[in-house]
Amino acid sequence: QVQLVESGGGLVQAGGSLRLSCAASGITFSIHTMGWYRQAPGKQRELVATIRSGGSTVYADSVKGRFTISRDNAKNQVYLQMNSLKPEDTAVYYCRSFNPSWSWGQGTQVTVSS
Repeated sequence: QVQLVESGGGLVQAGGSLRLSCAASGITFSIHTMGWYRQAPGKQRELVATIRSGGSTVYADSVKGRFTISRDNAKNQVYLQMNSLKPEDTAVYYCRSFNPSWSWGQGTQVTVSS
């Protein structure tokens, strides 16, 4: 059974930084593309970033240059380093595993105050 557990969310002032972590179990982590999504109140869930098994990355335009996704296959973890945070980054952030084992984490709240 796939389990994804996020951590690292919290309250931060605009311009600050946070690092999210997602611990995966129940999958062969190294072969999976992993990603981070976010959902703000009243809005649809949107893709933030993905990282393939080989390390190639994709970012939403809104976070390019500010956020960095990375992974540690030895620890079965994926990370999201978020710098220069803005109030519009406030959302619940979800970890996602892709094919062949699709799953979501439970989410972690990120709140950026102005």
